[in-house]
Amino acid sequence: MAIIISHRIRDKEFGSAIPEEVRDILQRTARVALATPIASRGLPPGTRLLKVYATSVRGPRRIVYLLAVEPADMFLLFYRDKSDAVGANVSPKNPAFSAQLKKHLALLHEDIKANRIEVIEVKDQSA
Repeated sequence: MAIIISHRIRDKEFGSAIPEEVRDILQRTARVALATPIASRGLPPGTRLLKVYATSVRGPRRIVYLLAVEPADMFLLFYRDKSDAVGANVSPKNPAFSAQLKKHLALLHEDIKANRIEVIEVKDQSA
């Protein structure tokens, strides 16, 4: 399994580089068993949204992945503080989340087509 990150989403969520501490959090949380599915319309076929809660040295975070069911790769959409307008209520009922989700899905699609992505291989978590 891999975590795939669009360059433009990376820039919006982290700046030009993902901090090492965040890489560890992403690898630790990129598990379907830890996630809560989010119902949402307009997702690409064969995908679903997953919400994960994480704790970092900077406080609680809300992470949203788009899971490609086959080959089970995860596309990072959001990495937000829980006090952020999106992170406070990761739900389609939140207008801020819905608007940002639409934008991030478009950015992801465009960056994948242009091969502007970063891939983080998820370490074996069975050990």
